Amino acid sequence: MKELLEAKRHITNAKDLLSEKAKKENGYYQDRKYVKMAGHTAYAGVLVALDSILGDKKKGRKSVEWYKEELAKMDKKILSAFLAAYDTLHLAMSYDGNLSAEVAVAGLKDAEKIIAWVEQRAQA
Repeated sequence: MKELLEAKRHITNAKDLLSEKAKKENGYYQDRKYVKMAGHTAYAGVLVALDSILGDKKKGRKSVEWYKEELAKMDKKILSAFLAAYDTLHLAMSYDGNLSAEVAVAGLKDAEKIIAWVEQRAQA
C-alpha cells in the first residue's frame, strides 16, 4: 500500500531531522526549528496512514475531532495512541518546539504504533 510507505517515509524523515539537524546534547535538542519540523513531519505521516483506511470526510475539512470520532468507532486503544501522538507531535513538538528528546521518542513511538495498526488492518 503506497500510503503506508509514504507514512513510514515521513517518520524516517522526522527521525533524520532530529538526528542530523536538531543537535542533541544531554537529552535535549538544541535547535527548536528542526524539532518543530520533525514533529510536523511525523504527525503528517500519522494522518497519511489514517487517511488510507478512514477515507474521505463527507463534508468540509478533516479535523482532529473528526479523526477522534472515526477512531472511537473502530478501536479505543488506537484512539489513545492517536490522542498521545496529537499532543506530543502536533502540539508539543510542532507548535511549542519542546526540546526534550524523551518527548520526541514517545511521539515517534506512538506514530509507529498507529502506522503498524493501519498496516495490520489493511492486510486483514
